[in-house]
Amino acid sequence: MQPVISVHQLNHYFGEGELRKQALFDINLDIYPGEIVIMTGPSGSGKTTLLTLMGGLRSAQEGNLKILGQEMNGASKKAMRQVRQQIGYIFQAHNLLTFLTAKQNVRMSLELHERFLDQNMDEIATDILKTVGLGNRVDYYTDNLSGGQKQRVAIARALVSHPKIVLADEPTAALDKKSGRDVVEMMQKLAKEQGCTILLVTHDNRILDIADRIVYMEDGRLAANSDAVALVE
Repeated sequence: MQPVISVHQLNHYFGEGELRKQALFDINLDIYPGEIVIMTGPSGSGKTTLLTLMGGLRSAQEGNLKILGQEMNGASKKAMRQVRQQIGYIFQAHNLLTFLTAKQNVRMSLELHERFLDQNMDEIATDILKTVGLGNRVDYYTDNLSGGQKQRVAIARALVSHPKIVLADEPTAALDKKSGRDVVEMMQKLAKEQGCTILLVTHDNRILDIADRIVYMEDGRLAANSDAVALVE
């Protein structure tokens, strides 16, 4: 089975000249179709930097980074955009547009894909909001939703286009225990139904058990035995 994300000897730097600082060191990681992988480790260890590289939100500098068969080091803007269209993103801060309703926020994701333009996007957006338990909130503006409800909208937006990969950065950080658990179980259920791969960055030890595999990052390096880390009891 070919990995959907394949990282080999990846290094990354910030700044120029004397201010140049290395953020990632010799990262090696393969993630396979349908896997749920959790990346954990201290703040400032490089987790979000690696996640943004895997999502095509930054350009790879050194080493090899292959996403869905596309080498990202040296990739054209067009190639990077085509990769991003196959990825769903879930961020800690929701990144929802407050002047749009829940349905409109989700619909925006569909509008980025030509294959949905001749379909009933309002109906598709409404259906997935029902799936995440927000059938009675589709026409609510996001300011009128709770934190857990906003994160469910963000999950619906990320998954509505049936991406091949979902990248989630601290999706439970702003949520209480029950809301956080509900959110990751919703992600797990929808992703398994759609057959997509999830890479989730978190400090939340309460959700580690949803993972097929846990990888640990510290000081810009993945732990040598990350691929073999057992699930925490």
